[in-house]
Amino acid sequence: MTAAPARTLLLWCPDWPVLAAEIVDGVPATGPVAVLHANRVVACSERSRAEGVRRGLRKREAQGRCPQLTAVEYDPGRDARAFEPVVAAVEELVAGVEVVRPGACAVAARGPSRYLGGEEVAAERIVEHVAQTCAVESQVGIADGVFAAGLAARDGRVVPPGGTPGFLADLPVEALGRPALADLLRRLGVRTLGDFAALPAGDVLARFGFDGALAHRLAAGRDHRPLAVRRPPVDLAVAADHDEPLDRVDAAAFAARTLAERLHDRLAAHGLACTRLGIEAVTAHGQELHRVWRHDGLLTAAAIADRVRWQLDGWLSGSTGRAGTHPTRPTAGIIRLRLVPDGVVAQAGLQPGLWGETGEERERAHRALSRVQGILGPEAVVTAVLGGGRSPADQVRLVPWGDERLPARPVPPPWPGRLPPPAPAVVLPEPLAAVVHDAAGEPVEVSARLQVSAEPVRLTVGAARPVEIAGWAGPWPVDERWWVPAEARRRARFQVCLADGTALLLAVEAGRWLVEAIYD
Repeated sequence: MTAAPARTLLLWCPDWPVLAAEIVDGVPATGPVAVLHANRVVACSERSRAEGVRRGLRKREAQGRCPQLTAVEYDPGRDARAFEPVVAAVEELVAGVEVVRPGACAVAARGPSRYLGGEEVAAERIVEHVAQTCAVESQVGIADGVFAAGLAARDGRVVPPGGTPGFLADLPVEALGRPALADLLRRLGVRTLGDFAALPAGDVLARFGFDGALAHRLAAGRDHRPLAVRRPPVDLAVAADHDEPLDRVDAAAFAARTLAERLHDRLAAHGLACTRLGIEAVTAHGQELHRVWRHDGLLTAAAIADRVRWQLDGWLSGSTGRAGTHPTRPTAGIIRLRLVPDGVVAQAGLQPGLWGETGEERERAHRALSRVQGILGPEAVVTAVLGGGRSPADQVRLVPWGDERLPARPVPPPWPGRLPPPAPAVVLPEPLAAVVHDAAGEPVEVSARLQVSAEPVRLTVGAARPVEIAGWAGPWPVDERWWVPAEARRRARFQVCLADGTALLLAVEAGRWLVEAIYD
C-alpha cells in the first residue's frame, strides 16, 4: 500500500519571469511585457494579457495583438537570482524550504501549521512576510503533495487533508504540464485528471511509458516522485575546497560545473539519479549557506550544473529584495562548496547504455568495438541515432561507432505528421509487399481522397498464407516534398492487428500495400 503524500505548502509568485526582469533589469512589470524563449511567449504581464497576449504565442502574433509590447528574452539565471531573496524571506519563518523552480518554493506544511496556528494562518503569515520584506505578491496553496499544492496555489486554496484526489479530478489534463501527452489524451477521449487517474496503472505504463506513468500518479493525487525516495549514503555527496575564496560568479560557476559532473558520475556508478539537490557553501568568514532545489524527474549533469550556477549567482550577485531591504550577499568569498543528493531514486524507467554509461565495462566495450573497426572498417560497427521524421524508418540514422551522433533530421516537438507512440519494435530494412482483401476476396484500395474501398478482412504478406485482420486504424496520410516532383512521396498508413496477435504498420503507396514495421 502506497503511503499518502505529505501535506505540502507551496508559495507561488505569479508571472515570475516578468517580475524578475523588473527586479534585475528594471523593466516595469506594470506595463505590457512578454518574456520570450525560442520566439514564443513563456510569460506575460497582466496588462499584456488584457490585450490578448497568451503563453505559446509567437513573437510576431503577440506584437500584433499588443503593438506596444516590451519583449524580454528568457533568462533562467536571472529568474533564479531574483528569487533568492524571496526564498530567504520564507526561510525566516519556516525551515526546510525547497526551490521547485524560480518563482515557486515548497515546504512541509506540518511544522508551520503547528507553531503558526493552523495551515490557513501559516499561509497568510508567509504571504504577508514576503510582501513586506521583498515587495513581491505571492499566493500559497496547501494540499497533499507538491504537484497538487502547486495547482492549489493558483487559486490561493487550502485543500483539506484527503481531499486532493477530488480537487484534481475536475481539472483538465493540460494541468499536467505535458502538452504532447495532454493532446494525445484528449484525442483518446480523456479530458480530465479524474478520467486519466481512473485508467489502470499497468495499461498507462505500457501505452505511455515511464513519464506517462509518473503523470498518472500525479493525476491520482499520489506522491509526485516515480519511486520511493530513500536517504542517500553520506559518501554520495561531493565537495571541493578552494584556497582562493570564490567571490566572482564566473569563477564559482566554473567550479560548480566540475563538481556537478563529479556528483552525476558518482550517482551513475551506483545506478542512481538525483531528484532533489542540496547546495551548501561555506565562506571565508565561516558563514554557512544552504539551499535545496527540487525537480520533478531526474536531474542530469547539465541540470545539476545549472541549478548550482543559478544558486551561486543568487548568493554572490549581491541581489536584494524588490524593496531593497533584504540583502543576501555573503560577507566573504566561498572557500568550500558541497553538493548533497538529498533525494535519489534507482534509474528504473531509464534506458541505460548497452554496457552501462560509466565505469570499466564501458571502456572495455569501447576498446573492443574500436578494434573491430580497425579490422573490418569504420562502417562495420554502427549505432542508431534517433531524429525527426514521419515514419519509423525516417527517424533512425546509423552512425559509425565513435562518430558524432547527430540526427539526420532535426527533432522539433512534435514532428508534423508523425505517428503517435508507441513506436514499432522492429522496422524492416526493406518493406515487404502485401495484399489486403475484403470479405468478397477483392483487393482493398485507397482513393486519392483517402476513401477505403471496403473493410479490410485478410492480409497476405508475400507468399505466406492469408491471415484474418482482427482490427485496424487509419488511414493517416503523408504528402512529402510535393514542391520537388523528383522527390515527392505520397502514401497512407494503417495500423492493423491480426488474428494471430501480430500488430503491423502498413503503408499504401502508388496502389501497392507494404509492411513497414512490426509492433511488439
